Amino acid sequence: MSFLIERADPGQVDALCAIERQAVQLFRGHPAWASYSAMSIPPELLQQAIGRGLVWVALNEAAVPVGFVWLDTDAGDAVIGIAEIDVLPDYGRRGIGAALLERACAWARSAGYRRVDLGTLADVPWNAPFYAKHGFAVVDKDDPAFAYARERDRENGFPDHLRVFMSRPLSAPDHDEWTVWPAPAKLNLFLRIIGRRPDGYHELQTVFRLLDWGDEIRLRLRDDGEVRRLGEIPGVPAHTDLVVRAAQLLQRHAGIATGADIERAGVPTGVDIEHADASIGVDIEVSKRIPMGGGLGGGSSDAATVLVALNRLWGLDLAEDVLAELGRQLGADVPVFVRGRSAWAEGIGEQLTPLSLPSRHYVVLDPHEPVPTAALFQASELTRNAPRATISSFVSGETTENAFAPVVRARHPRVAAALDWLGGFGQARLSGSGGCVFLEAKSFDRATAIAARCPAAFTAQVAMGVDVSPLRDALARHQGAERATRTTDGR
Repeated sequence: MSFLIERADPGQVDALCAIERQAVQLFRGHPAWASYSAMSIPPELLQQAIGRGLVWVALNEAAVPVGFVWLDTDAGDAVIGIAEIDVLPDYGRRGIGAALLERACAWARSAGYRRVDLGTLADVPWNAPFYAKHGFAVVDKDDPAFAYARERDRENGFPDHLRVFMSRPLSAPDHDEWTVWPAPAKLNLFLRIIGRRPDGYHELQTVFRLLDWGDEIRLRLRDDGEVRRLGEIPGVPAHTDLVVRAAQLLQRHAGIATGADIERAGVPTGVDIEHADASIGVDIEVSKRIPMGGGLGGGSSDAATVLVALNRLWGLDLAEDVLAELGRQLGADVPVFVRGRSAWAEGIGEQLTPLSLPSRHYVVLDPHEPVPTAALFQASELTRNAPRATISSFVSGETTENAFAPVVRARHPRVAAALDWLGGFGQARLSGSGGCVFLEAKSFDRATAIAARCPAAFTAQVAMGVDVSPLRDALARHQGAERATRTTDGR
């Protein structure tokens, strides 16, 4: 029998929850049955995990889900957990569970995680013995790392004496293997235009709030100096894509011989010979989750991730200030993603002051109507001389407006409709100069309850605001994984 494994889709939530309910039936008569039967997967948490690319599904020949695996990043640092892995009983013993497990572990390794943890049953053949065949070993469950999981077990009445915890170590990806990097979205919690500069650019004030959700960038080093984007992105030719331009800009800055240099059969004057000999290039794949033209910074964040990740992978060791300046040459929003902190911003958006903001969840609504930024800046009705705001006026809640909102409302009816619908639950705001709108919520439950009522004409995403970018966390993971591998290998 053949089956396909791919990233789960939000529309598959109900099917995956049904798989879990059927898989649980295998535990009838087991001492853990009472606990298993009383619990079920919270659909809203599964939906969130799917939106972050942490769930893979196995499809049969009819493209019907027959199994899935769900990764959990709550373990912290460089450890990731298996939150759930289930296969329909009728599809058991066909290698589907093993394939799902290996796919999840392969992704975790490429994302820089050094260990995969899970809790399971020691006396069930498709539990601990199954994982043992795939590189997992039993570890001390009194380790503080498992304290939260054991407390959750106790709350759910799960028999502790039946539980074992297992771990599988992961090595750092080899030089020529794919690595995975996050490119988070952002919100503009307010945006003012306070003037115009002699060079024609507008003087802005805004607060960038980074989110824990966004695009995914995959990178694989090449030895021929070429920069290639694999896969198509509708409306974005590869040669104009910011991810390609970012990699090429970094090559030029570092004096790396490019594919064109090599084709001309010679290293140009001034090229760093160490790098030229390596002829460093890269393959780039982009998994788009951030809507284009939505004001969430998708293209800028993708470019920043390429700069930060390739600085590491190419061994350039450029300072953050240098990378931020390179980013500014690509776009005004790129530096905030390079620096990786939510921030108060001025100038054209490049003068940044890091901010620590209260923990909040956001409902982000995509009306599916891209908004062209250039047209907004040229709009005659745009307010360009607003008084200066202060950080204290923002913190007090006095400053929340977006200068582009009146223009967008008048010119883009779907965005106006999204603002009106979301405004029924609180203060709905436009993000940046794009078409996406958002609402702040003080709890995940409140945000998911609103998102669940989203009209079919829009798409809702629940995301959490973060002070430190997921990209910085990924960079630390990759650095730690590489050090750990060198120590293990004795290098």
